Amino acid sequence: MTSTEAKVLEAGRGRQGWLGGLGIRFMISSDDSGGGFVLIEHVLKPRALAAPLHRHTKEDEYSFILSGRVGAKLGEQVVHGDPGDLIFKPRGQWHTFWNDTDEEARLLEIISPGDFDHYFEDMIAIAGGGRVPPEKAAPIRERHGLDVDVSSLPQLIADHHVRFG
Repeated sequence: MTSTEAKVLEAGRGRQGWLGGLGIRFMISSDDSGGGFVLIEHVLKPRALAAPLHRHTKEDEYSFILSGRVGAKLGEQVVHGDPGDLIFKPRGQWHTFWNDTDEEARLLEIISPGDFDHYFEDMIAIAGGGRVPPEKAAPIRERHGLDVDVSSLPQLIADHHVRFG
């Protein structure tokens, strides 16, 4: 295991980017943790859907709600998390999450094991501040073992009164 120096990441600092209505602030990278996990702060704009239904083949995700209210579909179950709640999304389970309120929501996302920070970096790079080109996203998703059901978007948008992209 690689030893790293202790550090303090001040509020609002660190690499940041956006994928549609989902803000991404890189807090602890897979390199920082020796590959054990990644820590990302997500900001969800009001009425934003983070992603279509998707499943990770390599990682578990833990979403700790800091502010606002976050909805999630976990398999066939729909749940909501408020500040202080933790939503667990195990690898292999179809899931997504959203903010169906008129206020911004913030959450800490712990992804284990590490390496998924590179997925977000790659997607932000191809989005270039706009939409992600589907033909460029597919190889990135495949490389990171991410299955995505784009056909789930219309139903998720209608059911939860949210926007995507």
